[in-house]
Amino acid sequence: MARINTNIPSLIAQHNLQRSNEDLQVRLQRLSTGLRINRGADGPADLIISERLRSEIEGVGQAIDNAERATNVIATAEAALAEVANLLTSIKSLVVESANTGGVSKEEISANQLQLDDAVASITRIADTTSFAGLKLLDGSMDYVTSGIATSAISDANIFQASFGTAANLPVTVEVLTSAAKANLFLSTGSAALTSSVTIEVAGNNGVEVLQFVTATNLSAVAFAVNRVSDSTGVAAQLTSGAGGAGTSALQFVSADFGTDSFVSVSKLPGTSGGDFFAVYDQLGAGGSVVGRDEGDDVLALVNGSLALGDGTKVKLNSSSLNIEMQLTDDFAQTATTKQFTIVGGGATYQLGPVVQSKQQISFGIQSVAGSRLGNSTVGFLSSVTSGGTNSLVNGNAKNASDIIDAAITEVSVIRGRLGAFERNTLRTNVNSLQIALENITNAESQIRDADFAVETSKLTRAQLLVNVGTNVLATANSTTANVLALLQG
Repeated sequence: MARINTNIPSLIAQHNLQRSNEDLQVRLQRLSTGLRINRGADGPADLIISERLRSEIEGVGQAIDNAERATNVIATAEAALAEVANLLTSIKSLVVESANTGGVSKEEISANQLQLDDAVASITRIADTTSFAGLKLLDGSMDYVTSGIATSAISDANIFQASFGTAANLPVTVEVLTSAAKANLFLSTGSAALTSSVTIEVAGNNGVEVLQFVTATNLSAVAFAVNRVSDSTGVAAQLTSGAGGAGTSALQFVSADFGTDSFVSVSKLPGTSGGDFFAVYDQLGAGGSVVGRDEGDDVLALVNGSLALGDGTKVKLNSSSLNIEMQLTDDFAQTATTKQFTIVGGGATYQLGPVVQSKQQISFGIQSVAGSRLGNSTVGFLSSVTSGGTNSLVNGNAKNASDIIDAAITEVSVIRGRLGAFERNTLRTNVNSLQIALENITNAESQIRDADFAVETSKLTRAQLLVNVGTNVLATANSTTANVLALLQG
């Protein structure tokens, strides 16, 4: 049928040529951008998934950067703490030298005191100036802030990690379940004096001493002799009363510290004469048993309902929400009671996951290492060993100063150890896991969104061919109407 008003073959050719041109444009766009999904029409579901994956990729990538930044912060703080540790060890040598008063003059001790003062001032200066990108690291700015601590019950509280979640603060409840105790032994002679000569061995955490006594030595003199060497044994003695074996007068031997690590051992020295009466008991009274050694007891306590690790009068808790170490007072550690305080803020929060939520954040506390903060309330603080302080060298308090330095060295070492553990076990493992996640998520996003050049090149060739063919076919279809003229001419 010959028509001139409507050219159906031309319309068909135009339609297919248009489709071929659209396909060609798609192939050119994908090859030029490298993406299979450039807009929603290319794949609505794939676009949604790929955008979500892209968001996760950005979050994971930033979390890796955050962890690496945190590693740099820890490295900066640890380097400064290493210098503080070096200064403390040099101070220790000055203290030990100054204790040698038989060979060191007062002038030398004064010179040592000046060096010590400079070293303590340097420690405080390091604490005040150590920073990272404007963040103070060792001056207590990254420590936790507490409220309501009863110093009559808790003398020291070091908070290393606390998770507030969505709450504004974190209550801490400490409940003593079982009291701490020192090691105790009792000697009863039936009188206020020894009934025969005896040689005894007194041993404790600090060492062993052998003491000799003659017949009729008063128990008070025995206690004096034991206490005179208590710094060498870690055992003190005091008079007490009660029935222990047979008699009402007794002597009590007590360890210097609380806890299962503390012990007292008192016995007659084997191979010596006399002392047949000598026997020590684990308690006064008819129920006492003859023993030669006794150990103390650690405090048993609950912290926020979790059983805390007791060490003498010290309790430690390391849970997912709270990592804390508290020094309980002797009275509180020996009384089954409850105390509460609140962590109201502070700490350094590190975002280590791709989603901003408490599970993917770590809060870490770094205590101040200034001279006024190093040490503890039991032995004293580092600032007290400087000139004018109660434990200065020129005042002849080398023993107290040595104990304070030891406590400060331990404190700095613990902080360095916790920082190292945080870097190694938290930050590094977090980076490793995030890098694996980043690889897998990126691969998934690439499979969905990226163009396959082999496939797209093949389809481009096909589209180019169809456009060329379509153009020729359209030209042929448009020329078919000219055949109508042949009918008119005939």
